[in-house]
Amino acid sequence: MESLEEFDEVVYEPDEEFVESTNVKAFMEAYGIDDYEELIERTTTDIDGVEASGVDWFWDELPDYLGIEWYDDYDEVRDDSDGPQFTDWYPGGELNIAHNTVDRHAARDSGTRNKVACLWEGEDGEVRNFTYHELARTSNQVANYLESVGVEQGDTVALYMPMVPEVISILYGCFKVGAIAVPIFSGFGVEATATRIEDPEADVLFTADGFYRRGSEVTLKDTADDAIQEADHDVTDVVVYRRFEDSDPPLTEGRDAYWADTVAEQADDYETTELDSSDESMLLYSSGTTGKPKGIVHTHAGGQLQAAKEVYFGFDLKPSDRFFWVSDIGWMMGPWTLIGTHTFGGTMVMYEGAPDHPNPDRFWEMIDRHDITQFGISPTAIRALRKQGDEWVEGHDLSSLRLLGSTGEPWDPESWMWFYEEVGGGDTPIINISGGTEIMGCFLMPMPIQSLKPCTLGGPGLGMDIDIVDETGESIKEDNERGYLVARDSCPSMTKSLWQGDDRYLHEYWSSFEDPPMWDHGDWAQKDEDGFWYLHGRADDALNVAGRKVGPAEIEGALIEHEAVNQAAAVGVPDDTTGTAVVTYVVLESGYEETDELREELREKVGEEHGKPFKPRELLFVDEFPKTQSGKIIRRAIEATYTGEELGDMSSIENPGALDEIENAR
Repeated sequence: MESLEEFDEVVYEPDEEFVESTNVKAFMEAYGIDDYEELIERTTTDIDGVEASGVDWFWDELPDYLGIEWYDDYDEVRDDSDGPQFTDWYPGGELNIAHNTVDRHAARDSGTRNKVACLWEGEDGEVRNFTYHELARTSNQVANYLESVGVEQGDTVALYMPMVPEVISILYGCFKVGAIAVPIFSGFGVEATATRIEDPEADVLFTADGFYRRGSEVTLKDTADDAIQEADHDVTDVVVYRRFEDSDPPLTEGRDAYWADTVAEQADDYETTELDSSDESMLLYSSGTTGKPKGIVHTHAGGQLQAAKEVYFGFDLKPSDRFFWVSDIGWMMGPWTLIGTHTFGGTMVMYEGAPDHPNPDRFWEMIDRHDITQFGISPTAIRALRKQGDEWVEGHDLSSLRLLGSTGEPWDPESWMWFYEEVGGGDTPIINISGGTEIMGCFLMPMPIQSLKPCTLGGPGLGMDIDIVDETGESIKEDNERGYLVARDSCPSMTKSLWQGDDRYLHEYWSSFEDPPMWDHGDWAQKDEDGFWYLHGRADDALNVAGRKVGPAEIEGALIEHEAVNQAAAVGVPDDTTGTAVVTYVVLESGYEETDELREELREKVGEEHGKPFKPRELLFVDEFPKTQSGKIIRRAIEATYTGEELGDMSSIENPGALDEIENAR
């Protein structure tokens, strides 16, 4: 492990042979682009005298370059006459995501008809290979079933499903009909599920008897029943997939039926619907800090282009690759992985269960056994796996890995280096990405041709006009100065509005900076003297102590640098003297005792690194943090528990028992 002083130095340098082999390098050569800086400028900026430059140029070239097939070509790349807030991308064009991800790869003359589209592993060890031919057949059966119960273009269909291959068929079957898919996280409880049924008024729900998690059967059907009862909307048809052998969940007569008796009985041919570029494909929900979750509206053109672009260029997808991103279908990264991989006839890996079952080497075992080439995970999940010890990694051959991926929250340098060295072997780039459900993709992502420092996000994604600005909306010119991450222009995958209406959409994303209008993503960002971009958490989480701001990730990073600390969370709480005071919570590495001496040592460490005002007023010990399934620490829940405020929307929490940990912190 490098010393802490070296964490601000470049640790990864791609060799020339690797660079020359990448998809992004081929794109650069095709358009006469010499280096990374020119690549970003050419795809995001209108350059005087250079016709082949700018956002419009890039998004106009991209569909043809990636081989996206249209039923009817678009008239122009975009119409932004109503401003960037309501840009109409690819007007006049007609396509369907399902055609590009399923139909053309399952055709008899495609060469990929019998290729594995999904390599699935259940927590119990069962493995299934789901080919493009099978995917097409079952997607067509889903489409025929939907039509048989009266689903039409523009209707909403909810997916409250475990991670099994059939969930792909449901998603693509909805696309085929022109229905709007509403994926719901399989770990949600009754209230959160009810909201996501009621708000879009979904008449059809796909669910299952349950799934396996840490060796136990987790039931879904009973939660689905309670959610339907609680929702102020009548669901007319429920399809129940059987994951367990001999399960017999109760069925409501006239409403519920098993997959085997409905979908599996349908004809397996279907003519995919030709849809307008701006027709809705998915409604993805993003939890708000308070009140109703936001319904993010994605289109066929936007969802198709963004996911394909990022998987192809950022993750360098090749025909022989096996792409595994740890996610549920209910989170953005689930559909992103499917669409991005399947656009190119690739193979994605899907896993049903927990990362540490039956042992903490479950993922390392899977990478070894299945020759996985791209592996994406959250920083918090890596911190938890690192805590289990290096020996769990060392027994496995991970040499198949070509690229590592991460998203969801800022890294700490030690955990980044552990992932890079222990999992990646010290020569595999970490493509650390950040964007959101609102764009079903990334504002920031490194290209595999780039050098990397620990924790960096590289720079803007291709075709993404991104900036860091101060409170007045002016670009920050000084190196290492923090500011707000904004988008100065639209992109095809940016939500066309919110399901709840334009007013909330404009307020949430476009009200911070109005002249000129900019998308405020809410992240606290920085660019260093070498041009590397970093994030320090949500801007509204930034700790403003005595008039000075610092991101919670920076406080947490100082704590995690200590050998005794495995995970940390920092929140701001009211203080009579400084306005805001820092309170930190810590999960220790195994073998370390919770003592007052250690507590004071950790507090002093933060004060030394960030200044006396940021020395934690309190440092408390816990065994776990409240997290989402993707591994994000839910800091607002920690802060609200400490201050005694209302928790707000806790629908994304996977381990609600952790709130008791915070309540009884030591």
